[in-house]
Amino acid sequence: MISLGRRLVVEGVGTAWLVFVGCGSIVLNGAASQPGYGVLEVALAFGLALATATYALERLSGAHFNPVVTVGFAVANRFPIRDLVPYIAAQILGAVAGTALLAYVASGRPGFDLAASEFGANGFGDHSPSDYQFHSVVVIELVMSFALVMANLLMSRRGASRSVTPFVKGGCLALIYLVALPVTNGAVNPARSTGPALFVGDWALDQLWLFWAAPMAGGIAAGALHALLCGKPQVSRGGAAAKCGGAA
Repeated sequence: MISLGRRLVVEGVGTAWLVFVGCGSIVLNGAASQPGYGVLEVALAFGLALATATYALERLSGAHFNPVVTVGFAVANRFPIRDLVPYIAAQILGAVAGTALLAYVASGRPGFDLAASEFGANGFGDHSPSDYQFHSVVVIELVMSFALVMANLLMSRRGASRSVTPFVKGGCLALIYLVALPVTNGAVNPARSTGPALFVGDWALDQLWLFWAAPMAGGIAAGALHALLCGKPQVSRGGAAAKCGGAA
């Protein structure tokens, strides 16, 4: 059994990788300063970052790298409640570390202004890449978070191929970002939203609450629906749970 401490380190490292690569594709290639530019590239960067991290680390921590996924699994009784807060804390710290590394790299470009670039932060209204308003952002975050958590839960079933799972998860995130990037700059992950918001400050912190509330609502709904459809197996001491369609 892998200790909680090791799993937390893995979750932090995986989240840092996801934020550094994904947000780096926005900040370092100029997409942040040119709305609508590089949407496909950014979506693929986030998707491939998740796929590679999942492939390498899934056996060690479950490869959540997202508080919404962790909460969704907990609601579906596929994850022990006692580990919920430590996992989320590790993911946030990882996201902040990934953002700090990105800020250090980005500062090497002459004339770089962190606040002016918006640094991959998520927003609505004037801070949406295409000026989408509050209600549009709520719907996107809710629906896309629901889809992401449900995909993760379904791929956790007994019989799901371990070699295919990382690419399904990564492909799902890439598709979500293709839709969400023009609306929110791509979120569905409160840790990913928190890292850049802490560095940008000001409006990014003011709007951050939405990028926790809406994704969490979607993740909880996905976990509840999965539990309703597949039942609520008991979680073992090691955090393993019976899969939909079979025992653990």
